[in-house]
Amino acid sequence: QVQLAESGGGLVQAGGSLGLSCAASGRSFRINAIGWHRQAPGKERELVAVIRSSGSTNYADSVNGRFTIFRNNAKNTVYLQMNSLKPEETAVYYCNADVTGTGRMKYWGQGTKVTVSS
Repeated sequence: QVQLAESGGGLVQAGGSLGLSCAASGRSFRINAIGWHRQAPGKERELVAVIRSSGSTNYADSVNGRFTIFRNNAKNTVYLQMNSLKPEETAVYYCNADVTGTGRMKYWGQGTKVTVSS
């Protein structure tokens, strides 16, 4: 079992910045990849960014160049730095971990709310 604890959400003005963190904890697991997703009211959940064990990253086209995903392996924590935020990016942001323990599993965090005011 792996637990994901997200933090860092809040209220920010359009054009501002906010950082999110996702800390993974548990016993005997290896992280294959951690991704940040978001779900705006009335919309489907979408992938924002992902970082793999190799260090490779991918971003949604809509955030490329403004968001940065990075990690601290020693802390099993992945961060999402969001710059130049837009009101339409108001959403609940979730982290998702693809891990290998006794088997390969995926886990979701509880989500953290980001509100971008215009």
